[in-house]
Amino acid sequence: MAKDMMKAVIEVDGARVSFGAVKALDGVTLSVMPGECIGLVGHNGAGKSTIVNVINGGLTPQEGTVASDGERLDRYNITIARGRGVRCVFQELSLCPNLSIVENTRIMHHELGGFGWRAKAAKVIEKSLDAVFPGHGIDSGQPVGDLSIAERQMVEIAMAFSDAGIAPRLVILDEPTSSLDASLARQMLDHVRRFVASGGSVIFISHILHEILETSDRIVVMKDGRVVAERPAGEFDHHRLVEAMGSVANDDAFQRSARELAAAPVVLKHQAAGLPFTARQGEIIGLAGLAGHGQTELLLALHAAQSNSWWPRRDPLVTFVAGDRRLNGVFELWSILRNFSIASLGDLSRGGVVRTADEAERGADWKGRIEIRTQDMDNGILSLSGGNQQKVLFARALATRAPVILMDDPMRGVDVGTKQEVYEIIRQEAAKGRSFIWYSTEMDEVRLCDRVYVFRERVITAELVGDDVNETNIIAASFEGVAA
Repeated sequence: MAKDMMKAVIEVDGARVSFGAVKALDGVTLSVMPGECIGLVGHNGAGKSTIVNVINGGLTPQEGTVASDGERLDRYNITIARGRGVRCVFQELSLCPNLSIVENTRIMHHELGGFGWRAKAAKVIEKSLDAVFPGHGIDSGQPVGDLSIAERQMVEIAMAFSDAGIAPRLVILDEPTSSLDASLARQMLDHVRRFVASGGSVIFISHILHEILETSDRIVVMKDGRVVAERPAGEFDHHRLVEAMGSVANDDAFQRSARELAAAPVVLKHQAAGLPFTARQGEIIGLAGLAGHGQTELLLALHAAQSNSWWPRRDPLVTFVAGDRRLNGVFELWSILRNFSIASLGDLSRGGVVRTADEAERGADWKGRIEIRTQDMDNGILSLSGGNQQKVLFARALATRAPVILMDDPMRGVDVGTKQEVYEIIRQEAAKGRSFIWYSTEMDEVRLCDRVYVFRERVITAELVGDDVNETNIIAASFEGVAA
């Protein structure tokens, strides 16, 4: 069938959704055709997650309609969406950690019931994992709670593309590579193109803009609950895309000279397998290499070595920005303000009592500095989008007096405009003498560092400085164990 004769897999027309005074969607129209990948971009709070929830049946718009294959659906929910082949991988991973991968697969696919369901479920998920991530090395009998965050993301992606009787037609990927290293991200993006070439449809949400540009057929830009641009991907480049989102592109590097850094005093040392690790005052150090090869373990070891094991220090030497915010970052039952201030209570207390006025003042200051999108810092932390939750964790760390900031992939799911603002804050804080030790799965972020340690099989295999910090050398050290 000619492409112009095809009917949309899903078509949303004039959707309006409000949460109190906030217009999450303000008349959005979006159609998804067979055999296309739509790149959906916009800052945190632009409306991307809301339109995704309308498309996957999780949210009914207050105005507007949903249609599929040319048929208007007056009743549309998650069950109906799944029956029409709509699958979704959310930024906040949703697998049950106390169950095995096979058992999670059974929950996802209701049609796998009956005698021998475990064997059938294992076959379904293993086939999909092999297709999306060849050589993955994941045992489908493992409990999900024993997997790394990258492995959990791999399983969830593979589950969305799996077929247990109802084939996926539209797969929505919300920040699917946020915990994947470059090689795993490439495997996933290659599979997306194969899936689309076979007639499948994908909505791809990512703040890693080069992935959007190289993978999408059409790009939709959202801002303040509206579609503000919609064009073929070939009509965008990085600068035009950032401009359409309402940001100013800023590609200035901020590496300091090797001579200047070498004269600074050492603030941290650590000796493990491979090359020794050192960090100097005012230095921005990157930890690179394939995901799960020891970078997070080093950050945890540095934190443990410099922290009191039973009572927090008034003047902490290090503070930590978690990458897996749901597991070890946010306190889900607390307000935004309390999540922000918890690391600074020593500065905000007198006689063991928190000075609430000072707490509110500091929270308001950082809300403005890092643009946390909320009307009230007393709202629950889960009222924020994932990217805005991450901003709170970053502000929490910077608001302390710790001279060393340990960052475990802290920009996962944060939009490009906010990233640029955070990079500028890092630059300013480093110029004042603060040191940053930064693990990132994004090559663009690693290249911003003054010095980079590359990990392979939990060993530091290379140390790169200045102009040697580039993708070629990092990949060579990641796979070969020596810099190019």
